[in-house]
Amino acid sequence: MKQATVQFHDKLPGNADLRAEVLRALGAQPRRLSPKFFYDRHGSELFDTICRVPEYYITRTETAILQANAAALARLAGRRTALIELGSGASQKVRLILDMLRPHAYVGIDISKDYLLGATRRLAAAYPWLKVYAVCADFCQPLSLTCCPPDLKRVAFFPGSSIGNFEPQHAVLFMRQLKSVLGRNGALVIGVDLKKEPRHLNAAYNDAQGVTAEFNLNILRRMQRELGAKMDIRGFRHEAFYNEIHGRIEMHLVSLRAQQIHIDNETFHFGKDERLHTENSYKYTIEEFQALARIAGYEPHTVWTDEKHLFSVHYLQVAALGEAGPIPKDHGGDCSGITTENS
Repeated sequence: MKQATVQFHDKLPGNADLRAEVLRALGAQPRRLSPKFFYDRHGSELFDTICRVPEYYITRTETAILQANAAALARLAGRRTALIELGSGASQKVRLILDMLRPHAYVGIDISKDYLLGATRRLAAAYPWLKVYAVCADFCQPLSLTCCPPDLKRVAFFPGSSIGNFEPQHAVLFMRQLKSVLGRNGALVIGVDLKKEPRHLNAAYNDAQGVTAEFNLNILRRMQRELGAKMDIRGFRHEAFYNEIHGRIEMHLVSLRAQQIHIDNETFHFGKDERLHTENSYKYTIEEFQALARIAGYEPHTVWTDEKHLFSVHYLQVAALGEAGPIPKDHGGDCSGITTENS
């Protein structure tokens, strides 16, 4: 039997990107670092564990929605498609729709090279009829998917409510940018976490096992491993809470005392209770998200939810390439604030 192969394309700049952004973030006020840097190999493994903790409803709820509606999704997407998964992670959720959709090609895009290679190789072995491509890239930056067969309809798959890690105005910019990759016949299948009682949200990001706390602190350990940073990680604690005014979960690393982080010849001073903001995760109503999608140039077609109305999966069609609305009000942050809440 012929061994499964994956066509790999490395478009990531390397740890110079990490070093520059960390130095910039630590030198700024307020201090804020892109959550994309959570995802080295260990961070990706920790996130897979988060997806299995009892409090984290997102993964199991979205999985149930996809399982129940895979056939309908496949009918909407049609035949002769290239399925493009953004922030592919362990490539587990995509398996729920592959047998129904049966795309001609799969393109997995992720920022964690080793994790991406392992996941796509397993996928290629499990689906020998499928052409599998792996692209190591920061998909928040402009994408050029020259590896993707040009004669296929492009359908992007963006599960896990990763869109919530963008500020709303940058979610619009990101979807507009993606629209140019998908083309006029393309579509976007996207998971969006819904607004709900704050106690459910706070529990999901503060699990009793402390896995999310370890995941947050891993960004400091990555600074130590890859940048040679000198610090006492025990001097920081994880904090996550729902900000009702902005409709988002915020994650921070909070300094427990006055201390310093040293990187190269730079020293960064933290006072007691000073914060490093590591992630936002916006929650939407269905109507709020569909409004953003229309501004970005998509036509909402179908939305699926669970019985408790915790989560939603949207099928969006690319509208005419010239159609777009005004960008919503800036809430701060930047387009690099993307994480991969996929599994």
